[in-house]
Amino acid sequence: MNTLLQSDLGAVVEGVNMIWVLTVTFLIFFMHAGFAMLEAGQVRSKNVANQLTKNLLTWSVGVIVFFLVGAAISTIVGGMTGGGSYSVVVAFMSLYAPEAGSATAWVSWLFGAVFAMTAATIVSGAVAGRAKLRAYVGYTILLAAVIYPVVVGFTWGGGFLDALGFYDFAGGVIVHAMGGIAGLTAAWIIGPRVNRFNEDGSANVIPGHSMTFAVLGTLILAFGWYGFNVGTSASPLALAESGEVVLGSFETVGRVALVTTLGMAAGAIGAAAVALSKTGKVDTLYVANGVLAGLVGITSIADAIVWPGAIAVGLLAGAQLPVVFEFVEKRLHIDDVCAVFPVHGSAGILGALAYPFVATAVWSGNASFVSLAIPQVVGVVVISLWTFAATALVFGAFRAAGQARVSREHEIEGLDTSEHGVDTYPEFGSPDESGARVDGGFIRSDGGAYAPTDDSGRSARDTDRSARDTASTETETDTPNTRETNL
Repeated sequence: MNTLLQSDLGAVVEGVNMIWVLTVTFLIFFMHAGFAMLEAGQVRSKNVANQLTKNLLTWSVGVIVFFLVGAAISTIVGGMTGGGSYSVVVAFMSLYAPEAGSATAWVSWLFGAVFAMTAATIVSGAVAGRAKLRAYVGYTILLAAVIYPVVVGFTWGGGFLDALGFYDFAGGVIVHAMGGIAGLTAAWIIGPRVNRFNEDGSANVIPGHSMTFAVLGTLILAFGWYGFNVGTSASPLALAESGEVVLGSFETVGRVALVTTLGMAAGAIGAAAVALSKTGKVDTLYVANGVLAGLVGITSIADAIVWPGAIAVGLLAGAQLPVVFEFVEKRLHIDDVCAVFPVHGSAGILGALAYPFVATAVWSGNASFVSLAIPQVVGVVVISLWTFAATALVFGAFRAAGQARVSREHEIEGLDTSEHGVDTYPEFGSPDESGARVDGGFIRSDGGAYAPTDDSGRSARDTDRSARDTASTETETDTPNTRETNL
């Protein structure tokens, strides 16, 4: 009778845990709506449909490839590099045809898939406005099949970084830094948008078309992040040997939820403070991206740090955002449209490297600083080098074949028309002959502030519009504002 009762309780525990995993999986999937809005808001109106299409295809193409190939590759790489046993046949068949009693196999796969697709969609924001759709989709296929699964194999799949002690709770490096590095590399290989930089190396601002979309996307992503971080504590209940139902890893959820919230808030404050010190204004986009940078910064360590550490890491992750963006723009001359590297790349790396400073194990005396620091440094270096090399190889091949970016004419016309044959805002004025929209307000994609009016009292938007109407077609297209661009 007791055995039967334990069996019934075991089914209850497994069912509750599976429902938890599925719920947070759906929440993480909804983050794609946030990415779509955030990126659409930071591109020009003539490229909105293109950006939305990339987000849709990232999921649609990537998730199928990850199911057919990527999930098994991560298992194989983990076994090969971690010294464990592995079988190519078993790695594939355990997913396609799991044993009848393995009720969690497909649930676990889907949970992994939404993380993989998050890494993939980050790249689209860096190459917005000039990448060919076929090049981006081609890279997404390879990322979902090989590039990301190899990283997972090294780490969560039981590979050599896991054996070394590299710690990444929810993907601050494995997902976000990997995506940010891939995006920066792709943007470097493809090159900047037309007229983004002058011959002397100075940068021109190419503003996005909707601050509203950008902030809405930020808040959707922040909401979904509770699934991303808190949901990783994915075993609310457990069955004790005595037959009692007890709390599983759910006991860590309170800490993770608190750290996630503190890191998010501190990130916004850190970015706002640095923007204010540099420009005298609290820029809205920097605040929004600071929220995300703070979240990225604590994602890899959210379950194992003291709560003051969450505030410190969040502040640093937000504060580095304007500094790193300016370095990428003005020193490296890379056109990272949606600031994916400072938001996801450098913030994720910062969080992972900060782990030994704020870890509960160090503060409680259960681990030394050095024992935690060495695996973090090695893990960051290995993942960064692999991501850079693989991404450069793929986009380098596309560029060599002349398929990496659209033609100058199509870029000036806008990718909505040239790649998709649509007009995102047909009722609010069509693009002028240069391809620049004549309808909407402008925001700076780098977070710098605009003065509301010029000396004559006209709005900045009207001034820009007048300049476009009187300038030549080529010049007016992608130089919407030549104001001082110091951040």
